[in-house]
Amino acid sequence: MIKTLVKSLREFKSASIASLLLIVGEVFFEVLIPSNTADLVNGIKAGEPMAEVVKTGIMLLFMAMASLTCGGLAAFASAKASAGFARNLRRDIFTRVQGFSFENIDKFSTASLVTRMTTDVTNVQMAFMMIIRIAIRAPLMFVFAITMAYIMGGSLATTFVIVVPVLIFGLLMIARKAMPAFRAVFNKYDKLNESIEENVRAMRVVKGFTREEYEKQKFAAASQDICADFTKAERIVALNGPLMQMCVYFNMVFILALGSKLIISSGGTTIDVGQISAMLTYGMQILMSLMMISMIYVMITMSAESAKRIYQVLTEESSLHNPENAVTQVTDGSIDFEGVSFKYSKKAKRSALENIDLHIASGMTVGILGGTGSSKSTLVQLIPRLYDATEGVVKVGGRDVRDYDLDTLRNAVAVVLQKNLLFSGTIKENLRWGNEEATDEEIKEACRLAQADEFVSSFPEGYDTWIEQGGTNVSGGQKQRLCIARALLKKPKILILDDSTSAVDTHTDALIRAGFRAYIPETTKIIIAQRIASVQDADLIIVMENGCISDMGDHETLMERSEIYRETYHQQNKGGEENE
Repeated sequence: MIKTLVKSLREFKSASIASLLLIVGEVFFEVLIPSNTADLVNGIKAGEPMAEVVKTGIMLLFMAMASLTCGGLAAFASAKASAGFARNLRRDIFTRVQGFSFENIDKFSTASLVTRMTTDVTNVQMAFMMIIRIAIRAPLMFVFAITMAYIMGGSLATTFVIVVPVLIFGLLMIARKAMPAFRAVFNKYDKLNESIEENVRAMRVVKGFTREEYEKQKFAAASQDICADFTKAERIVALNGPLMQMCVYFNMVFILALGSKLIISSGGTTIDVGQISAMLTYGMQILMSLMMISMIYVMITMSAESAKRIYQVLTEESSLHNPENAVTQVTDGSIDFEGVSFKYSKKAKRSALENIDLHIASGMTVGILGGTGSSKSTLVQLIPRLYDATEGVVKVGGRDVRDYDLDTLRNAVAVVLQKNLLFSGTIKENLRWGNEEATDEEIKEACRLAQADEFVSSFPEGYDTWIEQGGTNVSGGQKQRLCIARALLKKPKILILDDSTSAVDTHTDALIRAGFRAYIPETTKIIIAQRIASVQDADLIIVMENGCISDMGDHETLMERSEIYRETYHQQNKGGEENE
């Protein structure tokens, strides 16, 4: 796991190494300061000439400045390294997610992926900065200070034999008790983010049913749950302070009491005031080092959960792979399903699709009808290889879709969803997702065919109108027509409309389909619809039920032999027939 995460350091390795070296220098000079301070105190007490006192003072000043310079540069280097590491880590996670199949994304929730790229990366970033700074500084300070304490204080250093084990044991127990509470927080973060995401996306529904108070209570409950876990953990970690103070004061009392006795009994020959001063400083350095080590232990243990979650994403292998010697050209828009069955999960008890045999010639217009849950969308998602068939073969242009380069295949297939997505940016920028090189005239032509030009031209800024994130400043019907225009600019071999005209009226729907016939006659067009009027003139109409093809044929054929189709037709045209 560590090897995988460290790969994201890349260009910031040198800053990390520089930080480590500078910290060694900072600790070295800082540990020498108490020893020289002792010499200065003893020299003043002994009545040394002022020249010697000044010389020692200048040496102290040099050490302090050197330690400060090393510390400042180390802080700069570690900040640069940790921030750069976090940036690369987020980029690597995002890049990895872009290569995921829908199956991989289903494995992680959207909210969980957002948490991993934000909260988890921040935790790892903080842990990394602490590792390259404090995790090096604290052990070095501990070792150097203990060594200097024994050199300077002799028998006085016995205090550390008592204090250090007590402090180590206490800090380990505190960290051990706090860890389970910290670990429990991360899954709750996922649920909290999921609640926020769901609420924001469904804001119109929430307001429509006046459920704001319910949503506030739900969010407050999730937030309180996290607060309770953090409070529990922080209460335990807060015991570090009293434990530390107890050890510090014990250390001070022991050194002052025993040191004073030694000075009086030996007349200052065994130990002097300067040594006691140095011992107090070294004692504080030793205990603070242990305190920092305990905090690092807590932080690293907490961030280890975040690191594992990031590692899971970085090592997740996409269930879809490009084959060797992949085909890089789609010859036509013909589609064949040969004995296809599909399950969303290997553990699923029933198949979403079962025994699908279907042959669509290039350039055909095909309609797909069926009730909710009949797997209409699942069927078309196998064409651009968003999922792989569990059994059987799906072919495009006479070749198994698994033989194609993924980018080649998906560039040949345009999908317009019912829940269309527009990105923040101008209308032009959104439409050029279909074709980056599209001219302004090509954009307008696609919008005319999608019946979008009229309302776009009515905007004060026209095609330079800014679209808010998710397209919240345009209506559902306008959003659908813009997405259809975006797909037309792609000039695909296969165009799939997944109930993507549900928000437009029947007249506009008919004009859009007429535009398809004129603009992309050689493109295979698959239209999933709830309205029979949207597919009535299709070359082939497929009726689906429970993941199987119930029947197929043209309108007249299905009216004769498909009870499902006939009933749907009569229900949708009942009002018109009564008026006649």
